[in-house]
Parts: sequence; structure tokens; C-alpha cells
Amino acid sequence: MNLAPLSPDNSTVVLVDYAVGFANLLRSHDLRDHLANVVGLATTARLYGAPLVVTNGEASKPSGPLYPELLAALGDQEVIERKTAFNSFLDERFAAAVKATGNNRLVIGGIATDGCVLQTALGAVREGYEAYVVVDATASTSKEAHDMAVQRMIMAGVTPVTWWSLAAEYQLEPRFADSPVRTRLMSQFQPAMTMGGRTFFAGVDLGRTPAATK
Repeated sequence: MNLAPLSPDNSTVVLVDYAVGFANLLRSHDLRDHLANVVGLATTARLYGAPLVVTNGEASKPSGPLYPELLAALGDQEVIERKTAFNSFLDERFAAAVKATGNNRLVIGGIATDGCVLQTALGAVREGYEAYVVVDATASTSKEAHDMAVQRMIMAGVTPVTWWSLAAEYQLEPRFADSPVRTRLMSQFQPAMTMGGRTFFAGVDLGRTPAATK
């Protein structure tokens, strides 16, 4: 495993097939948590300025377009529509878009874990890329299917990460040392952490308040 920190300068975030038609088939993760993690991953890429490559199958097919929540987070980001299934690297436009980012490290999230994510990650390894899979921003039809696909990817040399750990690693980039980006992500996607911080500072303020006199 490469121990050099992932940064927005040396890695590209790849989002694969987050189509609305697949969402209700997912059983490995709670759908509400899944959506939050997916949008969190996309927002991390956007706020830190990491290159982003987004792909989906044909929107006119039953799988449909990308999640509306994800599209809102992506803004004007191009979505590469593929006719090829499973391994996104078999699509020339996708392969060219990834290559054009100039990064050899790919951070991949998508659905399903045991389908398009697995085959795209293996395709990345075959093409000589250093692949990472965002395990909490991928999902499948069962926990077993998700877990076995992650295991297979790890055995093939793919490194598992989570989207929040990726955000923390991006924050280590010196130019983000004093940046509020991670705090902004925390307030939007990690409410328990945010409330913990508020509780602490409320306690500090209370401790500074002079005792009431009778």
C-alpha cells in the first residue's frame, strides 16, 4: 500500500452509476446513510478541488439518471453516459477522461459494489492505476455481496477507504491547514460531531459565566 497521503493534487474521485433505478434494490446499507455518504464524497471532491470523473449508464434505460441529491451536489459537472456495462474502462470517453486528470490514484465510489464498482476497480488496476474504493459510499443488494466484493478488490490490490477519512486526508494538504472545508463538511454530514463540539463550547462559555448573586 502506498503510504503517501492522498491529496486533491494526486488523486481523482470517480463516481460510478449512482442511478435512481438501483437505489431501492440496495440492502447492504441504510438508504438514507448511503445517500448522505455519496453526497458527502462528491462534496468533498468539489470543496477540495480534486479532479472528478462521473459516469452512469444510459439515463433512458430502467436504471435511470443519477440521484437528484448527487446531481445537485455536482452542479455543472459532466456525466459520461456509457453504453458499456460493468467495467467503465471499456468506454473510451470514460478512460480518456480519467487519463486527462493526470493522476494515477483513483478513489472510486458507486453501485453496485459487486458489479460496476468491482469491475471498474479491477479495470483500473489492469490499466496500471492505484485504486481505492470508498466502502461506505458503495452499496449492493446484500451485505454479503458488498463484503465479498470488497474482499475481492482488496485481494487484487485495491485499498479500502471511507469518504470521511478521505476528507480528513485531503485536509492534511498544507494549503488547507487553516481551511474551514472539513468543518463545513462536518456541519453538513456529521451532525453528532457538530453537536459534540457545540456542547463543549457551550460548557466552556457556561464555565466563564459569573455565578448569579442572591
